[in-house]
Amino acid sequence: MTATDVLDDLEAEQDQLEAVLSRLTPHDWRTPSAAAGWTVADVVLHLAQTEEAVPVAVDGRPDAIRWHELGDTVDAAMDALVEAERADGDVILRRWRSSRRASVAALRAADPRVPVQWVATPLKPLSLATTRLAEHWAHALDITVPLGLDYPDTARLRHVAWLGHATLPYAFRLAGLPPAPIRCDLVAPDGSAWQLGDPDAESVISGPAGDFCRVGAQRLPVAEADLKASGPHAATALKLLRNYALT
Repeated sequence: MTATDVLDDLEAEQDQLEAVLSRLTPHDWRTPSAAAGWTVADVVLHLAQTEEAVPVAVDGRPDAIRWHELGDTVDAAMDALVEAERADGDVILRRWRSSRRASVAALRAADPRVPVQWVATPLKPLSLATTRLAEHWAHALDITVPLGLDYPDTARLRHVAWLGHATLPYAFRLAGLPPAPIRCDLVAPDGSAWQLGDPDAESVISGPAGDFCRVGAQRLPVAEADLKASGPHAATALKLLRNYALT
């Protein structure tokens, strides 16, 4: 996985979302999204606000989103930002279109070896791009599912799946558990096989990559996912799975 791969795929993911957003009606923009308390317009505003923070972070600003000034938690700060800047859908769409292009340009120009401060975590530009791709994909689901719009899974989910698997050790530590080797045998959207982790690991999560990514994004309950957990630690890993930002 190279910087060009991730940045090209981030741009392609945003292109797919833009194609959806460009067709929304004023009523669609006001529709409640799958993100609790937010309309479709609020979700896109959140994406615009966080994309605007990317070039600021790349330039070396320590707190590009100023979340410490806005709430006790990151989620509370994001809610406060959205509350403060709500607008009509066409205004928000123009803002997101501009910010997402500036964000990708900043990431392309960034030194890939130098971490940038992102919210509470320093991330290298490649990791930040992967995180942005995962967030755009997850929020695209928040928009399209309630509206009954098609948003097909693509090979770009390999980045989201990689992120979920790569941060499993962190998820185990956060739960107060020692990390365990986990292998993921996933079926890609095109039917091909994706394997993540040690091929010899005894604990295996297998099934559709889309379900794996949705569980990690907390868009699909584990009980409803078509995923199989085998071995001593796979069920725990599946329970703890989140698409965390990776340092």
